[in-house]
Amino acid sequence: MPVAKKIQASIEKSSWIRKMFEEGLTRKAKYGAENVFDFSIGNPNLEPPAKFKEVLRDLVSETRAGVHGYMPNAGYAETRKAVAEYLSKHNRRSFGPDDIVMTVGAGGGLNVVLKTILNPGEDVVIPSPYFVEYNFYLDNHQGVTKLVNTRPDFSLDFDAIERAISEKTRAVLINSPNNPTGKVYSKQDLDTLGNLLAAYSRKRGEPIYLISDEPYRKIVYDGISVPSVFDAYPETFVVTSFSKDLSLPGERIGYTAIHPAISDKKSVMGGMILCNRVLGYVNAPAFMQRAVCKLLEESVDISL
Repeated sequence: MPVAKKIQASIEKSSWIRKMFEEGLTRKAKYGAENVFDFSIGNPNLEPPAKFKEVLRDLVSETRAGVHGYMPNAGYAETRKAVAEYLSKHNRRSFGPDDIVMTVGAGGGLNVVLKTILNPGEDVVIPSPYFVEYNFYLDNHQGVTKLVNTRPDFSLDFDAIERAISEKTRAVLINSPNNPTGKVYSKQDLDTLGNLLAAYSRKRGEPIYLISDEPYRKIVYDGISVPSVFDAYPETFVVTSFSKDLSLPGERIGYTAIHPAISDKKSVMGGMILCNRVLGYVNAPAFMQRAVCKLLEESVDISL
């Protein structure tokens, strides 16, 4: 067998995703790309904001030495400072650079968090429907996916979540706005989830973490706002990227932020910084770190 048995099995499990992508390419060739709405992968159909190109032009013209070299594994200090200031502006908590790790997109960020917190065989509870790559991310780090149903309107089913929590539960992973449903969890639901996890954490004497995957945070309509999970629960990681709101999926740039009051903050941050390195990411792309810190308030025009 040319590849490991485990990888061969994973290839077979994910073959339908590949088939969807290939079918999209076939239809574009047959009918014209402008006539096919391709939902097989998360490529936005909007170009980045105009300011993105302005920022790139400015960065390219810089003559400082060493701007394409290594930096601390957590990312440039000035980029993490800019992200922390942005989060402080949009949350009730005050964040600092030491609460931020720049990552290779949200996928890279999730792998960093999971490697940092998971012991072999521990569960992560995930409301379904969900982004199917989570299964592979968990398997990468010897974690176990524990799926729970949501309600008919795709809101969180707290009875189902509570039934799923066991002595092996390490975290709950949510995605809001959700891929694929588009559901935005309400502040009330996040507060209820935070209270539930806090109660079980006290009972166990160690935290059950909340991980919130938020690349679609700015892609909302009809006046809907996305509540802050940081305002609901202190044992929280937020993982996000600029793939959707700046239309930059191929640039692989994002970040992970921890709640400033998370337990064992020093070891959690130390673990994430180490895992960012040893997973092979080493650091988030230098050029994109320098760009996105100037674009945190920017977004594609979702009205188009």
